[in-house]
Amino acid sequence: MSQTDRQRPDPDGPLLTQRAAIVFLLAALAGIGATVLAALAGNVWPVAVSVGSGTAATAVLFFKQIIG
Repeated sequence: MSQTDRQRPDPDGPLLTQRAAIVFLLAALAGIGATVLAALAGNVWPVAVSVGSGTAATAVLFFKQIIG
């Protein structure tokens, strides 16, 4: 396939699909919630942020599977 045969994506199109936006939004909310709960449980902020980050990463995989 030559370079001239390739079609370029629409430059005015969305950056994310609606599904991807929902997945990332839910993952962010889960991560923020886990961070707040870990901080309220008495953990120091670096630990709480680490917990929230791990939760957000796992939530992306989870919501990607169930929203389909």
